[in-house]
Amino acid sequence: MANNKGIDWSSLWKKEDWWACWIGWVLLILALAALLPAVPKLARWTEFSQAFPVGAGAFWSLTKLFLVLVIVTSIGAAAMKKPVGGYIPGFLVIYLIAFVALVISNQKQIHAYGFEYVLWALIIGLIISNFFTVPAWLKPAIMTEFFIKIGLVCMGAEIMFQVVMKAGAVGLVQAILVVMVVWFATYWICRKFGLSERFSGIIATGNSICGVSASIAAGGAVQGDPKEVSYIVAWLMICAVLLIFIMPPLALWLGLPANMAGAWVAGVIDNTGAVVAAGGILGSKAALDAAVLVKMSQNVLIGFAAFLLALWATLSLEKKSTGERPSYAEIWYRFPKFIVGFVVASLVVSFLVLPSMGEKGARGITGLMQGYRVWLFAICFVCIGLETRIKELISVGGGRPAIAYFIAQFFNIIWTLVVVYILWSGWLFTPPI
Repeated sequence: MANNKGIDWSSLWKKEDWWACWIGWVLLILALAALLPAVPKLARWTEFSQAFPVGAGAFWSLTKLFLVLVIVTSIGAAAMKKPVGGYIPGFLVIYLIAFVALVISNQKQIHAYGFEYVLWALIIGLIISNFFTVPAWLKPAIMTEFFIKIGLVCMGAEIMFQVVMKAGAVGLVQAILVVMVVWFATYWICRKFGLSERFSGIIATGNSICGVSASIAAGGAVQGDPKEVSYIVAWLMICAVLLIFIMPPLALWLGLPANMAGAWVAGVIDNTGAVVAAGGILGSKAALDAAVLVKMSQNVLIGFAAFLLALWATLSLEKKSTGERPSYAEIWYRFPKFIVGFVVASLVVSFLVLPSMGEKGARGITGLMQGYRVWLFAICFVCIGLETRIKELISVGGGRPAIAYFIAQFFNIIWTLVVVYILWSGWLFTPPI
């Protein structure tokens, strides 16, 4: 086992997880030094003539972002012995596809209904891979997990613990109650449908915390099958879109107060963008504020969940497969290091940037890091589409994982409504919103 071989220091510059940390931290340092270029500003549009940014400034903004991303990722790719010569032209094409996906998602009607950029990035990638042939020269740039891991480290810089706590502990209490109960319920349902422990853990994490980001973090923590991760990511996105149209009208029909409706929507819908869209459909600032608060509180739990999953996978699942109990040192070797990057970025912003720059200055940094995270996620989902064959995706588990997931999601809807009533009705606590 790895712990018997001594410390492998070369992993610091050879492994993808560590390079995700280095790149994410470098982007954060550049942001703090006011050296990180801003991401292109894409306005909402109604007519196609308004879709693309115009002028030399917009072109230069797109170019600077491309240069930053291609340089930092090329350095990592070269250190990991990837074919950098073939990587750069392929990355340019993927970058442009991601740009198109972001532009489409900014159409006013599309945006209002919550059809997020990640969905369009995935769809375009799927069209290319399933109706055409992905050219060989493009494949070196399809580094799906590398891009999402860097994006997750950037996402850590968006989370300020003080802001969550200032808004009140109710959102965090709801997040913990929903995540714990929904995780175990989803895992139990998936196991009853005959899914593997690792696959069940990935689905349970995605369903209980925050969808796509949590699923990918869980896949890394338990060393799951990338095909299974892509499978549940696809269903999470489909379900999020469906719930945008189902939950706001249902909340209004139930007569829920605005803050309770927002908290319920956020506790059930998995993707952050879809939560914001649903909160907007509720038509109340209180609903939107409650939705954002609860979703931010759930996002905080990603790092804790990944750590616990790594413990479980290493000390329980590995023992079952090998018959031997790995040492505790093995946990570190198997733990997804990009989660370390996520947590460190959050701690830096929470306890160094916020006290020194104030909330306004810190929000400027988190906003810039969010912009880079959005682009990296868009690039990642283009890659997921490019390497996914729908025929193979549908065949995973013979449909059983999808059925298990939707049953678990129904339980999530009911349980979260109960928790929201207890916490946000004023019966036991005074809600922050």
